[in-house]
Amino acid sequence: MAKDTKERILAAALELFSQNGYAGTNIRELTATLGLVKSAMYKHFESKEDIWNTLLDEMIVYYNEHFGSSDHLPPVPDTLEGLAEMTRQMVDFTVHDEKVVMTRKLLTIEQFRDDRARSLATKHFLTGLRDMFTPIFQSMMDKGLIRRDDPSMLAFAYTAPISALIHMCDREPEKTEETIAQVEAFISHFIRTYGVMNHE
Repeated sequence: MAKDTKERILAAALELFSQNGYAGTNIRELTATLGLVKSAMYKHFESKEDIWNTLLDEMIVYYNEHFGSSDHLPPVPDTLEGLAEMTRQMVDFTVHDEKVVMTRKLLTIEQFRDDRARSLATKHFLTGLRDMFTPIFQSMMDKGLIRRDDPSMLAFAYTAPISALIHMCDREPEKTEETIAQVEAFISHFIRTYGVMNHE
């Protein structure tokens, strides 16, 4: 039961932080949302900062388990269509998973206030994607699936536009379908440009 209450607090905090920011969310509002008194919250967390850091810790683990990271790579595709399908699955997850969407919004808001949020925003929006795809592209080059190039630069060229389009889904959710179509068009363009087609 205690674990359930702790998880409920974290879920409510994620929602409020992603909407109002850290400074715009107070403990009274958080506990009222859950029907708790402040003393009940303090049985689980020492402070709002403790909730914040615990929330970030949990979301790092959640994201790495469900999406991947440079330390937790997805299987290297054996075909160019495999690359496209892997990317589609990643985009679908990150655009539609509510926890990930709220975390992305939270990091976007808080990256200018909090050092840890800034570091995580840089990692999840840019460098982490590059670092994850660099060994994937190196392996695909070794398999003769894509033409030789600097794998880090290729990973950056592939992931940065997709990341930007994902942020478009956050800003203008009514355009999500249109934006996903742009992601599909970009994947096709990238494969036409860098793929070794005799492997398909």
